[in-house]
Amino acid sequence: MSANQRLRLDSPSHASGSGESGILNERILILIFESIKWDIHVLCAASAVNRKLRAVATRLLWRELCLYRAPRMVAALANGAPNGRLGGGWHALAKLMFFCCGCESTRHFRVSRSPPGHFVKESRFSKTSGRSFLTKKCRGDLLYVSDPCEHRMGEREDDLGLYRGVFRGFMRSKTRACLIRRQVELEERLCCPYCGARVWSMTTARLVPKSAARRLGTHDGGLEYFVCVNGHLHGTCWLVPLSSEEEGREDEDEDEDEDEDGEDDDGCSDEVDNGSDHSECDDDRTVTDSSVSSISEEIAAVGPPDRRLCT
Repeated sequence: MSANQRLRLDSPSHASGSGESGILNERILILIFESIKWDIHVLCAASAVNRKLRAVATRLLWRELCLYRAPRMVAALANGAPNGRLGGGWHALAKLMFFCCGCESTRHFRVSRSPPGHFVKESRFSKTSGRSFLTKKCRGDLLYVSDPCEHRMGEREDDLGLYRGVFRGFMRSKTRACLIRRQVELEERLCCPYCGARVWSMTTARLVPKSAARRLGTHDGGLEYFVCVNGHLHGTCWLVPLSSEEEGREDEDEDEDEDEDGEDDDGCSDEVDNGSDHSECDDDRTVTDSSVSSISEEIAAVGPPDRRLCT
C-alpha cells in the first residue's frame, strides 16, 4: 500500500478524533438547525446522542435556539445576566418556553388528579402579565409570565391553568431581596421543574398580589406559584369564568390592590428602578418563527409534541 493510500484511509479517523467531524463541528450544527428552524424536538434528540453532542448543546445550541425563538425576550433577559449566562442554564430557559410542567397537589393548592407535563405548540410570554405577579415594592423587577395552559379537570370542576415565567437578573432582584429579608424557607419536597433548583412558595411568603388573580382570571386564593433560586416561576390556578360586571371592575380595583400589596412593611425598599426596566415593561411583542408584531409575545414550536424528549 502506498503512502498516499494510507493517508487517505487515515484522514477520516483523524478528523473524527479531533472533534471537528461534521457531526461535532459547531458551525455545521448551527447551519443544520437553522435549516430546520431550530426544532426543539430534534435538538433534544441530538443532545441525547452522546456526551460530546450534549456538551455542544449545553454550551451553544440551546442558547441559539432561545435567541431564534424569542430574540427580544432573550435580549432583555441576557441584559441582566453576567457574561450572558442565565441562572439554571439556557437549556432550562428553552424547556420553560415550550414545556408545561404539569402539577401535583401542594399545601395550598389541591387537585383531584395530577395532569402530566407536555410540550406546547406555542407559548405567549408577557412582561405586562409579569408585572401583575409583582407586589408594589417589587415592580422594578422584570418578569415574563406565560398565559395559562388550560387543562380540563371534570364536569363539576373549574378548568386548571398552569403557567410559568422567568425573572431577569433574579440574584439582584427586589423579589429575591424580599424573600431573604422575610427569611422565607425553601420548600422541602418541591424543586423547579425546569432547572431542578429549590423553590420558594410565594403564597407562604405572602408575596402574591391580587392583581395576579385578576390577570389569570381566577378568584382570590385560587392560585399558587413558586419561584426557584434561579428565577424560574411555575404555578397553578383555577380558571373561573368572569361575569361582565366583574370584568368591568378590574381596572377600578387595580390602584386599590397595589396599595394593599405594599401595606406589609418587610424592610424591602420602596424605590423603583426607573432605568431601562420600566420602558421594557410597557410593551409586548410577538415572536412566531420569524414574524414580529407589537401586540403580544408568542413563541411557536416546530414539529409534533413528544413527551419522551421532556427530560
